Order: sequence, then structure tokens, then C-alpha cells
Amino acid sequence: MLNSTSKHILHCALLFGLLIVFEIFCGGIKVTESAFVAIDPWEEYGTLLTIVLYLLRLLTFLTLPQVLFNFFGLVIYNAFPEKVVLKGSPLLAPFICIRIVTRGDYAELVKTNVLRNMNTCLDTGLENFLIEVVTDKPIGLPKHRRTREIVVPKEYKTKTGAMFKARALQYCLEDTVNVLNNNDWVVHLDEETLLTENSVRGIINFVLDGKHPFGQGLITYANENVVNWLTTLADSFRVSDDMGKLRLQFKMFHKPYFSWKGSYVVTQVRNLPDSDSVF
Repeated sequence: MLNSTSKHILHCALLFGLLIVFEIFCGGIKVTESAFVAIDPWEEYGTLLTIVLYLLRLLTFLTLPQVLFNFFGLVIYNAFPEKVVLKGSPLLAPFICIRIVTRGDYAELVKTNVLRNMNTCLDTGLENFLIEVVTDKPIGLPKHRRTREIVVPKEYKTKTGAMFKARALQYCLEDTVNVLNNNDWVVHLDEETLLTENSVRGIINFVLDGKHPFGQGLITYANENVVNWLTTLADSFRVSDDMGKLRLQFKMFHKPYFSWKGSYVVTQVRNLPDSDSVF
């Protein structure tokens, strides 16, 4: 059974191997004498077409910063981390609100996921938490001391005209709705997002550390029954983006230079915006 370090070394070897094969196939790395034969594009294609071709090739450099961040993020940091170890007692963690945003179209899915997430938190040892469901339509969430359903009124408007998820999240910050203190933390999730014990431990470590007011976690797919393999495989690109570009920008530079996701964002209440949300 391979450990995480061995898996990461194999992962890097495969990545470098694929890059070398791709470069040889595309002519970036020349291995035969015929590959060194050059043509004059100005004579071969004409002035106009040559200029167009060069401009198209130059456009590829626009993605270079993100490509480099993705590459170094996947290589520098272990892609197969071990089980997360708590750096402190969950009982000492500040209050954490797990805020789930939904339109309310799939009430049973939301209820099921709320129960699963609550049990995951309890199994991890987290006690000081609340799960809030912010919805456009009432879903009838069962009454529980650890859950709260917030229905956004149809007539509610933000002062900046925010819509959809931003509108719902802003409603939670209104003085008549908000029950959190400035030192509390909010974990923003989508209705289909499920927490794992490792993710909860990571959240606890992050809020106990308290060095940064914002955090972003890794989201994986195909953990449950796969409904459509094509769309699930397409989502795998988002996982590599999380493990590469997003991981490097947050862990090394502590800034979202390129982007971040709208789910699995951990934020201290005092740093939440009071108008249009970034979500």
C-alpha cells in the first residue's frame, strides 16, 4: 500500500511524462532530423495569414500565469494528503455557522444533506455550531436547536441590486436576521455540498489558527452515485483547478489572484461585505 508521498511522486512523474510526450508530439521537443527543417512562413503562407497565425499563437500566452500556478500547485503540494490532524480541541473552536444557500426546489435533498452534515460535525467532535439554510422557497426544515431556516422575502432588495445567491447571503447579514457575532465564522456551502470529517477538521484548524479572515477548501466530485459520467468527468477539471491554481495562490500568497469558488468558503463574520457579495 503506497503512502501519500509515494502517490504524489508517481503523480508528478505521470504529469512530467505526459508533458514530455505532448511536447514531442507537437514538435516542441525535436527528436528527429526532419523535425529541425524550418520553413519561412512569410513565403509559405503570405503576409496576412502569417500575421494572423502569429497573433493566434501569442494569445496562448494570456493563460500562462494560470497555467504556471496550476502546474506548480500540483507539483509543490502533496496531491494525496494524509488524514487531517486537529491542532486543538474542537470544544475551544469559536462559533461556526454552516450556511447553505438554495432556491428551495429540492427540499428533500437539502433536508438529507443538512442531517448528514450535522452528523459529520458531531462525529468530528464539533459542538459550537449552527446550520443555516437560506432559501427562496420554504422547505420545511425540521425544528432542531442546531438548524435554522431563513426564507428570503420575495420583496427583499439589496441596496446595490444584488441577485440570486448574493441577494440571499446579503439578507442573512441584515440586523433583523443576523444572529452571529463579529468573532463567529461562516462556512458557505451549496445545497449539494457534503462535508467530510477531514474537511471539518480542516475548518476547525483554520479558525483556531485565526491568521486569515478568508479560507477556501477543496471540493471533489463523484463521491456518491454518479448520475452522468460525462458531466462528472468534466467537473474533474474543477478539482485540478482547486488543487493547483487555487491552492498555490492561497497557501503561498494568501490572496485570490485569479479566482475562488462560491462554495466551501470560510469567512469570519466581521469581514463579510455589507452589500453585494462575491458569491
